[in-house]
Amino acid sequence: MSLPRIQPYALPADHETPRAHGPWQPAVDRLAVLIHDMQNYFVDAFAPDSSPIAPAIGNMQRIATLARARGIPVFYTCQQGNQDRRDRGLQADLWGPGMSSAPEHQAVVSTLAPAATDFVLTKHRYSAFQRSNLDTLMRARGRDQLAICGVYAHIGCLMTAAEAFQRDIVPFLITDATADFSREHHDMAVTYVAQRCGVALNSRQFEAYLQ
Repeated sequence: MSLPRIQPYALPADHETPRAHGPWQPAVDRLAVLIHDMQNYFVDAFAPDSSPIAPAIGNMQRIATLARARGIPVFYTCQQGNQDRRDRGLQADLWGPGMSSAPEHQAVVSTLAPAATDFVLTKHRYSAFQRSNLDTLMRARGRDQLAICGVYAHIGCLMTAAEAFQRDIVPFLITDATADFSREHHDMAVTYVAQRCGVALNSRQFEAYLQ
């Protein structure tokens, strides 16, 4: 199975953000921001210059810029191209060989390129915590909250949020700074996080905590 061609859909509106069961609120001195899998290979599945990906990228840009200005660590996950079949594991059975190492696949989209102060982690499985030092890097900086942006909401973003919760790291899924295969998949991820493992916030709500 290869990536689908994703049809345009509208991002969740402000009034569609579900109420969280948990009591958590973002705190500047506890937060880290994750830009998840925003590589050309994954982004190219979307119709360019259309919702959800175009406005989601704009929201990610603002969040990353504001986070850097407030001294909040910004992390990126990036898969490597031309993965060895043994390293790719069961993902190969579901998604095939994945991306190549060519820049048109592997590079982060240019408008979201990591800054020199950001951390770029090699992505191995759906969750950004698997076989990475994300947890260690966060703990060393006194960070136990993670704001998650990127693609795809119901796959890597959701699995990262669920694992963060299980590591006692509070996940915040940014509803309009993520994108997915469809609005149905997107809503499922947002609802699950809000009900079971974290807080769903739109970018406007999230940025208000960073001011």
